[in-house]
Amino acid sequence: MSISLSRRELIALVPASLLAFKSELRMGCQTNSWPIDPKKLSSFASVLDKMKAFGFQGFETSFRNVQEHSGEPGEVRSMIAKSGQRFLGVHIFLLAYDPTSHVAPADLYRKVVDGAAPMGAERLILSGSPATTDGVLDHAAIQRKCAALNAAAAYAKSKGMRFAYHNHGPEFANGAVEMEALYAGSDPNLVHFIFDTGHARRAKADVPAFLLKHHSRIDGIHLRDLSDRPGDNPDLGAFDLKGLAAAIDKVKWSGWLIVEEENAIGKAGDDAVRPAREALRAQFGI
Repeated sequence: MSISLSRRELIALVPASLLAFKSELRMGCQTNSWPIDPKKLSSFASVLDKMKAFGFQGFETSFRNVQEHSGEPGEVRSMIAKSGQRFLGVHIFLLAYDPTSHVAPADLYRKVVDGAAPMGAERLILSGSPATTDGVLDHAAIQRKCAALNAAAAYAKSKGMRFAYHNHGPEFANGAVEMEALYAGSDPNLVHFIFDTGHARRAKADVPAFLLKHHSRIDGIHLRDLSDRPGDNPDLGAFDLKGLAAAIDKVKWSGWLIVEEENAIGKAGDDAVRPAREALRAQFGI
């Protein structure tokens, strides 16, 4: 006996979460789970192939992986096109930042933008050092940092790129006092954010609540392995992915969910990425 269902009846069988998110969210991945030889484009290409196999739609990568190839942007664009993915962001993370601006020096980020824009990079992403002293916000420092973010964003825009600031844990210390100051003091028309939930959560931030408050300027959300990994705060328990999903649905946020694993749990490459990828596919259907 065959059973014929109407379109409405078929839709009724699909979980509401999948219907809500599938057409609005995009799935990306940071390349840093896999080793890349910055001097060999073939090494980069092999990582993009792995990400394609996972069903990612875009990637974020360190500036170090592309700076050696600034003289061959056409070849890089061709490689990316073959992978079927979007180059959603080039990220400058440093072990030491300009002590005045608390981000990368202007000559560095300009060089990175000049090289990455012809490759099709959509965003310049900067990390930075905290504008705090002994955990207390330094108001002069935050003003300088916001001015630096505005300047970097303006330069990126002049080359056809968006700009986003990526947080670590210190920006969410003391009730996210620095993050709130960065949102308040930077240009909302230029400066956007990559919300790293792993670092925020370890600082005991309320991840869904922050998304609800600041969603309009969040371009992407970094998500690590979503199993029970409380890290430095064992009282945190498992990551509340359902709570985050509910917040996303409530404000109809549309952006990039970006898997970022940094091999801190004794796993690397495919094994590091797979748990988060499977959890996100199950929750959002992408």
